[in-house]
Amino acid sequence: MTENNGIMPPKILSDVTAHDIHSRLVDMWLHSLSPNTRKYYRRIADHFVNYIGKPLHLATLADVQGWHLTLSGLAPSSQGTYISAIKSLLSFCHEAGLLPVNVGKAMRQPKSKDTLNKRILTELEVQTMIALEVNQRNRLILRLLYSGGLRVGELCSLKWDDLNSRGEAGQVTVYGKGGKTRTVLIAPNLWAELTALMGDASPTDAVFASPSVDAQGNHLDVSQVFRIVQNAGKRAGIKGKVSPHWLRHAHASHSLDRGAPIHLVQQTLGHASVATTSRYLHARPNDSSALYLPD
Repeated sequence: MTENNGIMPPKILSDVTAHDIHSRLVDMWLHSLSPNTRKYYRRIADHFVNYIGKPLHLATLADVQGWHLTLSGLAPSSQGTYISAIKSLLSFCHEAGLLPVNVGKAMRQPKSKDTLNKRILTELEVQTMIALEVNQRNRLILRLLYSGGLRVGELCSLKWDDLNSRGEAGQVTVYGKGGKTRTVLIAPNLWAELTALMGDASPTDAVFASPSVDAQGNHLDVSQVFRIVQNAGKRAGIKGKVSPHWLRHAHASHSLDRGAPIHLVQQTLGHASVATTSRYLHARPNDSSALYLPD
């Protein structure tokens, strides 16, 4: 094999496998998403392609319907995630001119029971989780997930230059879902503890660092934060596997209960629509016509 000005020639067409084409197509589809979302959606795409047993551009309606049936053993919420991912992938293929017909359009999302109210912690539960956490870094993780309403991936990706002072308080620039950026204000007490954690770290270092370095640098892995939150939930005596997103739910519910305007909560959490934020009002209502009837 010869070189041209020190640059290796591109792979010849006969060497390109169906797996290569699938992998490159999925890379283009997922390019603007977070690393963790890419990893999860890639697994779903691989699951679909392994089922149909042929390249994506040859997928038919029958293939999609058959694959849809394989999801019956999953919870409705998981089915919804799988279906959304494949519908998005097939739409991308259609828009790119690879699929003559968008065969994913026929798939319908399963109707599922809204169990959001079961995943909203009380203020006492949140404060107990924080109070019983003896590790300073882990306690700050719990506080920032709750106070800032951050998604776990947003927290893990934070660098010190994403944090800026605002007098005695501060603000965090969050790079969120869909590549959208938002700014979250941090109260003085939490800001003081966060900045004390920095020590001699450089601005480009991870706020919450891991001793091991991988493709994401030295950022704490999402799975590690899940374990921190779950252990905090167990210590507080909370039933169920408490996840980082439960603290985000708590932020939304508690701030609305305390009178925060719904549009402000929407902006802080980075919801695309106020309708998403309004779910918290319906999940934990403060009033109901049932209370107006005789007991």
